[in-house]
Amino acid sequence: MKIGFIGLGIMGKPMAKNLLKAGYELVVYDLVAAPVEEVVKAGAKAGSSPKDVAAQGDVIITMLPNSPHVKEAVLGKNGVIEGARKGSMVVDMSSIAPLAAQEVAAELAKKGVEMLDAPVSGGEPKAVDGTLAIMVGGKAEIFEKVKPILLKMGASAVLCGEIGSGNVTKLANQIIVALNIAAMSEALVLAAKAGVDPGKVFDAIKGGLAGSTVLNAKAPMVLKGNYKPGFRIELHIKDLQNALDTAHAIGVPIPLTGTVMEIMQALRVDGKQKDDHGGVIQFYEKLAGQLVRSNL
Repeated sequence: MKIGFIGLGIMGKPMAKNLLKAGYELVVYDLVAAPVEEVVKAGAKAGSSPKDVAAQGDVIITMLPNSPHVKEAVLGKNGVIEGARKGSMVVDMSSIAPLAAQEVAAELAKKGVEMLDAPVSGGEPKAVDGTLAIMVGGKAEIFEKVKPILLKMGASAVLCGEIGSGNVTKLANQIIVALNIAAMSEALVLAAKAGVDPGKVFDAIKGGLAGSTVLNAKAPMVLKGNYKPGFRIELHIKDLQNALDTAHAIGVPIPLTGTVMEIMQALRVDGKQKDDHGGVIQFYEKLAGQLVRSNL
């Protein structure tokens, strides 16, 4: 099965490389030349446009920043829809608005092209390791066809419902992650200001009820002041905006999400939007006048 892969950013590039390692034949495209060259050196073939990639692929994967980018790459001029053959399958692994996923799927269906929305969670480290969590929306029979491909990029792939369900699930995921990071930040700043080593606090609580994958991933970074992005604040802002828009459209208040969104917006104003989302702690450090650091 030949795979087309569009979007070779922080997440897409290692995901594409994992497919090559698994033995799949890959045709790739990105607006930026450098990652294309890197993946081609790893064994892929370069496509000249999304249309060209789609014309050569049985499965076309997109991994792009947001809804407008997906719509342009799939439905725009020289887009996937112009090159995709009837019976081919598009798997959008971007994190976009659920309604946008449904709109793109409806247009592809007119040409006999199936689509799944399959956003991921885990950030760059899990993209590199091939251990992403993949949440999927679409037809069960299409999911079963592409599941072996998904499991070369992720440790799990779960069908959550019809098209758009994958992105609804991702929004839920991003709310929980954002609130976890904010809670961790408040707690560690409190500990540091009170004179308790925040590294020891982390060691003491990580095995209890407060422990989480988020805590284990982010606390060691913030204790060293390391905000090298695995997932940038500006991308989490995008996800939370999609969550707020979706929630408001269906009449679901999400007040805590709104609060964390404003914290991230404040960090963006401070020029920290390209920091890792663990950098949310800098908002609390600034409020309290207290850095959180530990040698542990």
